[in-house]
Amino acid sequence: MARPGGGCPPPARRVLAAARALLFWALVYSYCGVCACIAGLRLLWSIGRRPGQTFRWVVRENPPACLNDPSLGTHCYVRIKDSGLRFHYVAAGERGKPLMLLLHGFPEFWYSWRHQLREFKSEYRVVALDLRGYGETDAPSHKENYKLDCLITDIKDILESLGYNKCVLIGHDWGGMIAWLVAICYPEMVTKLIVVNFPHPSVFTEYILRHPSQLIKSGYYFFFQMPWFPEFMFTVHDFKVLKSLFTSQATGIGRKGCRLTAEDIEAYLYVFSQPGALTGPINHYRNIFSCLPLQHHEVIMPTLLLWGERDAFMEVEMAEITRIYVKNHFRLTILSEASHWLQQDQPDIVNKLIWTFLKEETTRKRE
Repeated sequence: MARPGGGCPPPARRVLAAARALLFWALVYSYCGVCACIAGLRLLWSIGRRPGQTFRWVVRENPPACLNDPSLGTHCYVRIKDSGLRFHYVAAGERGKPLMLLLHGFPEFWYSWRHQLREFKSEYRVVALDLRGYGETDAPSHKENYKLDCLITDIKDILESLGYNKCVLIGHDWGGMIAWLVAICYPEMVTKLIVVNFPHPSVFTEYILRHPSQLIKSGYYFFFQMPWFPEFMFTVHDFKVLKSLFTSQATGIGRKGCRLTAEDIEAYLYVFSQPGALTGPINHYRNIFSCLPLQHHEVIMPTLLLWGERDAFMEVEMAEITRIYVKNHFRLTILSEASHWLQQDQPDIVNKLIWTFLKEETTRKRE
C-alpha cells in the first residue's frame, strides 16, 4: 500500500524538509552577501569620486506645506490597546460613511495616497495609514515586532478601533502584501480588495525561486536582511537612493506620468531623514523569509489587481498567475506606460478604475 506523501516514510520526509530549508536559507544568506558586496563596491566608488559629499545628509526639521494641506484630510492618531502602539493616519470624508483603508508601500507613507484621499472622500471615510514603524506611527525597536502576524493584526485592530467591522482595503507594494494577507486571514473584514503592483504572496514566493530575473529585481529583500548597512546606504549623498527611486529613468515615474514635484520629494525626504526613520520600514523585510510560504492561500472577496507594466521591481507575469488564488470576481488591469508607483504615476486612470470596480455588482461570478 502506498504511503501518504508520495511513498516517502516520515523520517525521509523530515530529512527532505530539512534539506529544502537548508538550501532555502543558504540561498537567502548567499544572495544577501552578494547584494552587500555590490553595495559596498558602490560605496567605495562614491567615496573615491566625491568623498566630501558621500557622507553628507541633512535632517529636515520642518515639514513641507503639502503635508499639512487641509484638502487631503485631517491628521489623526489611534492607540491600539493590545499592542500599546500609537498609529498615525490621515482621514478624509465624513465619519459613518463606508471605510476605505489605504496601506502604503516602501519607501512611502500616507502621502503616497494623496490623490485617492481627495478622490474618494465624497462617498467613503478614507483613511491613509502610516504602517507600523513609518512616519509618525510608533516604531518598536526589535525586528521581531515586525513579523507579518503583527502587521496583519495591526490592520484588524485599527479597523476595530476606528469603529468599523469591514472596509474596502487597498494596498500598494508592501502594503499590497499586507492587504492580501488581511484578506486571507480576516475575510469577513474586507468587502472588496484592491491591490496595486503586488501579486498574491504565494505567487511571489513561488515565482521568485523559479525566475532568476525576478530574484535579481527583488535583491533588496535580501540586502535588507543585514543590520544597519541598508539604512546607512539610503543616507549616502543626502538620500540620493530615495530620490532616484521616484525620479530616475530606470525606476521612477516616466515622462507620461504625473511626476513628483520638488515639494513631493521634500515630503519624502522630511519623513525618512529623521533619526532612525528607516529602521522600522526596513525591519518589515527582516522577517519575511521566516513567515513564508503561506498555509492558507485563497481570497474569497471580489478583487481588483492594478499593475504598471514598467514596474522595475515586479515582473508583470506574476499578475496573471494571481488569478488562480482568487475564488471570486477577479479583475486585472495592466497599464502599459505606468511605473511601480502606479497610484501616484497615473492617479486619474487609477481612480477611474477603482470607481468602476467599486460600483460593479458584487454578486457576479468570477471572470
